[in-house]
Amino acid sequence: MDYQRLPSGQHLNYGIPNPGYVPAAAPAMIAPPVDGSQGPSAPPVSLFDNMPGYEGTVAGGGGFLPPPMPAYPAPQPTPGPEQPQWNIPSITEDTARDAFSLYVSSKCCYSSAPVKDGVITNMEAFNTYRYRLETFTESRSTEWNHEPYQGQPVDAYSQQPPGPWDIPARAPTFFVEGEQKIKVPYTSSMKPCHGCVGMGRNPCKDCAGSGNKVCWVCNGSGHRHGDDRCHHCSGRGRENCTQCHGQGSKLCDMCRGKQQLLVYINLTVKWTNNTDDYVIEQSSGLHLANLSKVTGKELFRDSQYMVYPLMGFPDPMIVQAAQRLVGDHQCKFSQTSRILQQRQTIELIPVTKVTYAWKGKPYIYFVYGNEFKVHTNDYPATCCCSLM
Repeated sequence: MDYQRLPSGQHLNYGIPNPGYVPAAAPAMIAPPVDGSQGPSAPPVSLFDNMPGYEGTVAGGGGFLPPPMPAYPAPQPTPGPEQPQWNIPSITEDTARDAFSLYVSSKCCYSSAPVKDGVITNMEAFNTYRYRLETFTESRSTEWNHEPYQGQPVDAYSQQPPGPWDIPARAPTFFVEGEQKIKVPYTSSMKPCHGCVGMGRNPCKDCAGSGNKVCWVCNGSGHRHGDDRCHHCSGRGRENCTQCHGQGSKLCDMCRGKQQLLVYINLTVKWTNNTDDYVIEQSSGLHLANLSKVTGKELFRDSQYMVYPLMGFPDPMIVQAAQRLVGDHQCKFSQTSRILQQRQTIELIPVTKVTYAWKGKPYIYFVYGNEFKVHTNDYPATCCCSLM
């Protein structure tokens, strides 16, 4: 049996031809060697139809679609609920000492002596407010998609497809993010698979479509030592490819052997909770980054379709930040998405600066948040310890 080199730009060594070689029962697909990727890297333009109302849709997504103008006037925001009295609760010395003790006990290299013997000399509370604005939006985008055709309905051009913002979707609870993918009705068509040119199979990349490879034991000679026949390949010098089982081809990954694809437009509906915070810079010396890890006492909450900028708060910096963020959110998110709900809150984050004396020297630590977190930069009794 004569062997011929498969057409290829690569120089492949298939070993010495052996007349004892018996090919696999199934015929091999003769094709040039293939690289790691099967089929074209991108689908052809002819794969996608021109759907009315979806002319800009491309494979891979075409960006977010702006929502249509509302058919009825949007409800106007109303002033928020009556605002309570603003005050700052102070923590007791016992609370400060307990928080400090818990903090020190969590540090393996901290001695508890400053907690036991230290004397609190001063406690100072600071006004620290956090304003938060949440804008819950719905955005929609479309892209062409395909899947193996297995008898699914084909409805393209049977009637006009609904617009991307006319398709109903199951919205989650307000301020809970989510995503839903919907196949757009009346856009599904059947096309030959471009990954295998409609054949359902692709040449095996491991054997270059030949169905066999050089025996790795005898390197294609059919013998191992002298005239001893190679028992691995029975003297044939070649062995069937284990990846394609000697067939020379494998099922197309794109159509899974179905030869046809169902091509359709996919609508992605995404619900996003867009959040911005503003925290007043306080003069206690505690960095604002620490406050992002704790909660505070909620003093004010207002939730409606469009919130009204905050008014009447005793700190003008919070009022200015609220007005700026409300304007920014309504301008920014209404361009590419639909605003479903807004919520604004004000938290009072308690921060207490504690000064204590130990061995005649003053030291400072901070107790902050509802969780009574502690931060200190100069704990006076640390030791160097190492794990053996």
